[in-house]
Amino acid sequence: MTVSTQSHLQTAGSPCWASRLRDRMRDHGLRPTRQRMHLATLLFTRGNRHVTAEEIHAEAHGEGVSVSLATVYNTLHQFTEAGLLRVLSIETNKTYFDTDVSDHHHFLVDGGAQLFDIPEGSLEMGRLPTPPEGYEIAHVDVVIRLRRKD
Repeated sequence: MTVSTQSHLQTAGSPCWASRLRDRMRDHGLRPTRQRMHLATLLFTRGNRHVTAEEIHAEAHGEGVSVSLATVYNTLHQFTEAGLLRVLSIETNKTYFDTDVSDHHHFLVDGGAQLFDIPEGSLEMGRLPTPPEGYEIAHVDVVIRLRRKD
């Protein structure tokens, strides 16, 4: 999904928002069920976010939506496969889902407590290695780990 499409999805008050999301789901073989639409509303109407499945699960329950954690995980992975989300496997025990699917990098606070986007243009990449024969570089993820100054 392009950044401009992403920003259009975030206009929840617009009737086009739900229609575009339904079309995007159908284009990727996903039925726009009530649960998927509700989870999409949580994900895409609150600005760019880095969220875990557990956080979305808690938000859904906080709004009175009965959905299992397994359904949340399945939906997040389906949205990732459809290009609606970007998965960030940063630590062995946490997987973040990023609603901003554009190429960008991240700061991670030690302990995985917070994840921030690195502002565009503030990171310069040097020479990348040549990939093994038969492969190409699909994406470069840079995660800069932060800790509080003592």
